[in-house]
Amino acid sequence: MIYWQIFLAFFIPGILGYGGGPASIPLVEHEVVDKYGWLTVNEFGEVLAIGNALPGPIATKMAGYIGYMEGGILGSIVGVFATVAPSLILMIVLLQILYKHKESPKVQALTNLIKPTISVLLGVMTYQFFRNSFLDAGWIHTLLLIAVSFILLEKLKIRPAFIIVGALCYGAIFLSY
Repeated sequence: MIYWQIFLAFFIPGILGYGGGPASIPLVEHEVVDKYGWLTVNEFGEVLAIGNALPGPIATKMAGYIGYMEGGILGSIVGVFATVAPSLILMIVLLQILYKHKESPKVQALTNLIKPTISVLLGVMTYQFFRNSFLDAGWIHTLLLIAVSFILLEKLKIRPAFIIVGALCYGAIFLSY
């Protein structure tokens, strides 16, 4: 029963909290403080402060912490899933609608308008990763990882996931200081 309560405590604010995590905080507070009594107002304020201090989405951090306090590891998983489930469900429904109408000229025009935007965003992200790697790891490590990755991807046709794992292992061994 506690897992169902944890699910509802975070799923309902996820549906009703239009505007993301900060907009759903008062709804989460109502659920965990007023409705279920898991936290006092002061304790909720402390959880909120800790959640704000850590990087990442605040609603999922709070759901993970409160879920863990009430239901252990499974409670934490249920809380985080309940927080992301409304967005996940909405994305699945929207993608099904988009796929159903993929032959529509309007949908094709929308897709054609989105492609350049995605390309620019990926380019900016690539530049930022390169710059950060160059500044943090140095040019030798950066160029070595780029060259080895290129050879493994293009010449040996190794899957990107294996290259990412290899790069992570390389970083853990040679760049942890």
